[in-house]
Amino acid sequence: MTIYSRASPHRLLVAKEHTLSMAEAAQPVRPAAPGALLVERRSIDVVPDEERHGSAFSQFTLWLGANLQITAVVTGALAVVFGGGAFWSLIGLVVGNLLGGAVMALHSAQGPRLGLPQMISSRAQFGVRGAVVPLLLVIVMYVGFFASGSVLAGQAVGELTHLGETPGIVVFALVTAVTATIGYRVIHALGRVASAVCALAFVYLGIRLLDRIDLAAVLHDRAFHLPMFLLAVSLSASWQLAFGPYVAGYSRYLPRTTSARATFWWTLAGSALGSMGVPPAL
Repeated sequence: MTIYSRASPHRLLVAKEHTLSMAEAAQPVRPAAPGALLVERRSIDVVPDEERHGSAFSQFTLWLGANLQITAVVTGALAVVFGGGAFWSLIGLVVGNLLGGAVMALHSAQGPRLGLPQMISSRAQFGVRGAVVPLLLVIVMYVGFFASGSVLAGQAVGELTHLGETPGIVVFALVTAVTATIGYRVIHALGRVASAVCALAFVYLGIRLLDRIDLAAVLHDRAFHLPMFLLAVSLSASWQLAFGPYVAGYSRYLPRTTSARATFWWTLAGSALGSMGVPPAL
């Protein structure tokens, strides 16, 4: 069917060029074979099936290593610092980790199906414009998370390397920025290493701690105070829920056929065991 128009030739030419430019912009990024590129290419777009790889078990080592860290120690210790007894604080931390971790792992389970980051898929619930509100809250939350983690880890780096506090923080922040730029594959490689190294480190610290304290005396006070118990539950649950807005950003690289149940349980196991591996610091 032919469409006639009284538009000038110049306008027709401009419209044609505009249409061609839109068509070119709509062309998807050419998929790369798994392992072909080092630097991350995917941002908020869907991960094509051709680039998907790995197994659900990779979520276990990733989240185990991510939770075996100094910030988790400080967060868990707040339950006792604010006046809770060690016995019920430990139970509250376990309950909160399991409850919050289950919600977080449910978000991870949808990653292989959708292939989208969590905050982009949330547009289905909030709408394109409505999703801006939780996005802004998430940005504020993660700026604070990055700042606190960089300070605590940077202080440890400065102490170990004798560089001092400020250089240690700068070094840690730079390493984090480079790792994030390179992206998914390097993060998973570091997760596998961190899960093994940090697990051994916390086992060693736990053994040293048991040599220095009387565990029976520490757990002797079993008086139950509901506000302190709820504080412990909320601390650990909020720790887990804080991963929710981006947990699918890692599971979305798994093949579409990956079992949602396996993704859920491996994510929950890694995150909950990792964060519950640090209560001995109490």
